[in-house]
Amino acid sequence: MSQFHKNIFALFFGLLSAVIYAKAQPVSRQAAKPVTLTIDLNKTHQTISHFGGSDAWACQFVGNWPDGKRNGIADLLFSSDTLANGQPKGIALSLWRFNIGAGTAEQGAASDIKDEWRRAESFMNADGSYDWNKQAGQVWFLNAAKQRGVNEFLIFPNSPPVQFTVNKKGYANNGKPNLTADNFDRYADFMAEVVSGIQQKTGVTINHISPVNEPQWDWSDAGQEGTPFYNHDIAGIVRSLSGALIKKNLAAKINIAEAGQIDYLTSDFNKKGRGNQVSAFFNETSPDYIGNLPNVTKAISAHSYFTTSPYASAAQKRQDLAKAVKAVPGLQYWMSEYCILGDNAGEIKGNGKDLGIDAALYVAKVIHNDLVNANATAWHWWTSISAYNYKDGLIYIDKNKTGGAYQSSKILWALGNYSRFVRPGAIRVDAEIVDDKSGLLISSYKNANNQLVTVIVNEQQTKADIEIKPKGFKLSKLKIFKTSADADLKPVPANGSSNVVSVEARSVVTIIGEIII
Repeated sequence: MSQFHKNIFALFFGLLSAVIYAKAQPVSRQAAKPVTLTIDLNKTHQTISHFGGSDAWACQFVGNWPDGKRNGIADLLFSSDTLANGQPKGIALSLWRFNIGAGTAEQGAASDIKDEWRRAESFMNADGSYDWNKQAGQVWFLNAAKQRGVNEFLIFPNSPPVQFTVNKKGYANNGKPNLTADNFDRYADFMAEVVSGIQQKTGVTINHISPVNEPQWDWSDAGQEGTPFYNHDIAGIVRSLSGALIKKNLAAKINIAEAGQIDYLTSDFNKKGRGNQVSAFFNETSPDYIGNLPNVTKAISAHSYFTTSPYASAAQKRQDLAKAVKAVPGLQYWMSEYCILGDNAGEIKGNGKDLGIDAALYVAKVIHNDLVNANATAWHWWTSISAYNYKDGLIYIDKNKTGGAYQSSKILWALGNYSRFVRPGAIRVDAEIVDDKSGLLISSYKNANNQLVTVIVNEQQTKADIEIKPKGFKLSKLKIFKTSADADLKPVPANGSSNVVSVEARSVVTIIGEIII
């Protein structure tokens, strides 16, 4: 072997020995530092009124399913019980929305609404009399909600009864309001009669009534019941309804105006005379001012549709809305309807059922955005039970009138990360991440029972450790629940006396602790 080759050989073995030695040594890796979360009870925001869902449209059939199945579904939506393994039995919604129909179900095919699951029965008969045995499936769910502890109820029509509408249908023609001013009083009397009739039949107190729904849309395709309205129409209906409720000595409060998207609360957007609704209804100089009526709730409601992506611009829209609402003393904002619609800037499409964590994480981000940036005091899902291939359900069922299978979605449980633990009367408090580059969305709430509830949305592909640093108080008896690809509000062991909580990748986690001052 030449000296050259000897040198190469020695160099090779030297390098090999170095590699072997390096591999044999322990690798020193610095663990990722926990994200520091500071919570300040002295910095407070809005008071939460309720988390809700609606009975449209499946409950008219599912409420007549066999007891085992309908009770199982009701438990998922309303129960506050806990199973033997510590997992919540349901998400404990605190408000239930009852759709009062216009009578398209009685019209059948003549209603022009081809999908019978989107038709709705009316308590009013063709001759103007009332039958309180109608809408029986929905009434069953109303009672089921009350039995499981729900104590806030809202009724809402999508259209006035077909007896009152211009075209005698439950949908409009050519985008024009389907109710004339000379029928406002009749419509108001109908709604007041329904409040009274439901209460007498069931013993359930109706707390709220929302007389119009998404008045900006044309509702002229016969896809479901609905009608557009101008602001002056809404004001006229509300004034009539206020008088009708007072006349019947009913305590139900009126909530307006279920705007089709939040843009209509602060501007005309693309519907002149049907937007700028905060000012239209709550500015004393407006001809449509109704804020002085004794039974109008000091809240303006809208739907989060078409304004949820991308996140940064969605947050800005909500911050602008919060400023407009705050400018009216005492006014609250209710996010009163949402499911995933449209293509959301390419982030997620409404079409196609998704029972998994992807849709749930998207919805959790919307909830966070509405609560933290819009300061919403209420948050309501659209159709609680769905038979469609769409991202519109908390629970999905077979499209079967008399019985079938049902299954929960991850959206249900992600909503439960909020609704189950953030109870009516909870006050949102400051929750800030120091030097945040985590991509986490975190909000905290102080319940009336001196509990602190913190909800963390982690859509990242990596887990994150959170160190909770309470400001001026301590936390004890931590309980943790997570929703993830393989968990539905599953209880997670807390880390002893430590305030460090590990948040799994692509999960929603709720942390509950007792406040010690």
